[in-house]
Amino acid sequence: MIFDEKNIRVESCGGLESLATAVPFSPNSVVRYASITKHIFAALALHRDDVIGLDDRLGSHLPGLRGLMADVTVGRALDMTGGLPDVRDTLSLLGLSVHTATEAQPILDFLYSLEKLNFPAGHEISYSNTGYRLVEAALKCKGLLFNEMVQERISRPLGIAFHAPELWFDPVPNLVPGYWRSEQGWQLGNAGLHLSASGSLTGSVRDLAIWLQALMSGQGPGEGWMERLSATRFLADGRPTQYGLGLAWSRIGNNRLVGHGGAHAGYKNYFLLDPHRRVGVALVSNREDTMPSGLVLEIMAALLGETLPRAVRAYQTVSTRPPTVRSGLR
Repeated sequence: MIFDEKNIRVESCGGLESLATAVPFSPNSVVRYASITKHIFAALALHRDDVIGLDDRLGSHLPGLRGLMADVTVGRALDMTGGLPDVRDTLSLLGLSVHTATEAQPILDFLYSLEKLNFPAGHEISYSNTGYRLVEAALKCKGLLFNEMVQERISRPLGIAFHAPELWFDPVPNLVPGYWRSEQGWQLGNAGLHLSASGSLTGSVRDLAIWLQALMSGQGPGEGWMERLSATRFLADGRPTQYGLGLAWSRIGNNRLVGHGGAHAGYKNYFLLDPHRRVGVALVSNREDTMPSGLVLEIMAALLGETLPRAVRAYQTVSTRPPTVRSGLR
């Protein structure tokens, strides 16, 4: 889907939203956005500075955190410089399959048992979902639930159908199945990890485009958030990073663009915005073998009259991660 701040200019769909029903995929087909969720959660979490602020220690909101984990600030937890170990990667190292069912509180208790970081906070940038999980838990302690905030501040005002289920098998209206290809053919994707605000949101590509229009135009629920979420963040030594609060910066030629991707079992998605021209491209899919970031980059390059460097094309054939992020999106 290609759009400016006011109108959807192009929409194109292919394939099926369900192999069981043979219903064609459409702009209203609901998918799991995965890590595209992050910038939306950051906007909602920081809606009131008197509730939680970027400079707050995580430990001041979650007394159960210990050692260096407690000293990480909210800002570093959200901008990938906190050194927080990723929950999914850590559980995998401990022998728990991605299909093992987990719940929010046991995961939080596990994080409370940790004291050390992967690196000193602020010294590196390394992708981790854990910071978003911890900030969500902090808000929950204050009676603020992510899905309720989504409905109140975004879905109802914009007339869209964002939802934030906590478990993979929670019913979601119109959610289409996601697929991956095995040697035996197409299989349904599934995951057991509790869906934190690092990647729980669902919706259609049309819903996503409407939200991104509000973000670009600075109107309604998007007022003021483009600048705040995409603002330059810095390492402890003053070096700027290219990752904000759930948004990653990249370039095509002299054009500075901002976006993010997301991947769940059976789903791959990506969006990219030109904040100067206020134009965007979003792509969602319910199959794991798509390369949405590469496709979106090619579309945006065509819109801008640019040619992608060969190195970018080669990179996109093997990964759907934003170039500024070191580890995978989940």
